[in-house]
Amino acid sequence: MSLPDKGRSTEELLAEITRLRRDDLPVRGGKVTAYVYDTGRPEVHEAAARAYFEMLEVNTLDPTAFPSVVEMEKQVVGAVAELLGGGWGIFTSGGTESIMLAVKAARDSGKTAGRPRMAVPVTAHPAFHKAAHYLGVVVDAVPVDPVTFRASPAAVEAAIGEDTVLVVASAPSYPQGVIDPISEIAAIAAARGVPCHVDACVGGWLLPWLREAGANVPPFDLSVPGVTSLSCDLHKFGYSPKGASVVLFADPALRRRAYFASASWPGYTVINATVQSSKSAGPLGGAWATFQALGREGYLELGRTTLAAARTLREGIAKIPGLRVLGDPESALVAFGSDEVDVFVLSDEARKRGWFLQPQLSYAGIPANIHITVTGVTLRGVEAMLEVIAEATEAARGRGPARLPEGLVELIAELDLDALDDETFGELAASVGVDLGGSGQPEMAVVNAVLDALPADRREAVLIRFLSVIYS
Repeated sequence: MSLPDKGRSTEELLAEITRLRRDDLPVRGGKVTAYVYDTGRPEVHEAAARAYFEMLEVNTLDPTAFPSVVEMEKQVVGAVAELLGGGWGIFTSGGTESIMLAVKAARDSGKTAGRPRMAVPVTAHPAFHKAAHYLGVVVDAVPVDPVTFRASPAAVEAAIGEDTVLVVASAPSYPQGVIDPISEIAAIAAARGVPCHVDACVGGWLLPWLREAGANVPPFDLSVPGVTSLSCDLHKFGYSPKGASVVLFADPALRRRAYFASASWPGYTVINATVQSSKSAGPLGGAWATFQALGREGYLELGRTTLAAARTLREGIAKIPGLRVLGDPESALVAFGSDEVDVFVLSDEARKRGWFLQPQLSYAGIPANIHITVTGVTLRGVEAMLEVIAEATEAARGRGPARLPEGLVELIAELDLDALDDETFGELAASVGVDLGGSGQPEMAVVNAVLDALPADRREAVLIRFLSVIYS
């Protein structure tokens, strides 16, 4: 891109955006079962968008300059704390930043002789690995039960050592939508004097409404003894615009450990509650307006419809020959696998029919599977979704598994990726039918099959190269 010589009109720019988005997945309607969250209520999205725009140019860097930021954040964080067992919170840009702050607070509170460590179930979100990478913390992977996919309390206890500064549990974990045994894990952590963080980025603003709607939801929030911090995304089941999240701390002193201040320069005062410094208050305004537009009754009704849709989906998938639901999910996340068809091919076949079903790679004994996030709008189209899943399953059965060129996986496993420039890597991908520069919605079965055959560290290296080529 180069800058135009003269400025362009708003109408022209909006038309250009429409053109650029022609191959995007739809963000409304429920046919995309990951990444986006839809209430099915246009008036709520409109209220959030207008509030977002009103706060767009307000900079949260200095709350003394913009008191509206303080008042809005106190209201939003207060609502989250009221629902999730109290505490003191920070409004952040998303779950990754919330988790980053929780890890920082735990690291800075812990006293270790060596490098700080944290016990993290293998089903916990990679944001913990990202935080560990940035903050110099070692991740000790904790196995989960191979049938229930919940973290093992005994394995958590075995992972705690003298340098452990944090224990992690999920409510729910994203891959299979199951809730770890929070009470047991938090009690173990407390007995060892170690903070316990509950990643409720997905479930924090969902599980209480599901419980009120009749679901059996175990205790998971700051009311559980031993839970010292919790993350809750509002741009998921809070249905706020991206990016909006809250991290809560049971102790205000622990929250202060998440802050950053610097007086080591001659400029303006630097005190940050989040990783970012300057940032728009638009997401905060959007979250505040969404809360106000929906209210308790709105969220409870969304909880009822989400619960009904998730039950219908689980029961319907179980009736499709060759498919099985993984675990016993208590939330609105459903994963299913198959011993008879290639789930990566199934995902491609569903995409051809206008539905995005998220493929997940195998890991730590958990098989490759398909993930579906059920939202407030899903109930309207759940029967149509089940029909597509059944059709895609039969189509995948007919096609057979993704065919990989002989020796390709071994070649990639042994390849010195650092010796290849992006152009050469792109040519290598194209030689096996993967066009990284193409448009539209590509078939991904071959790519996913290759990644699935590689060890995790090699997957990461290949994915980084994919990203580099796409943005080159």
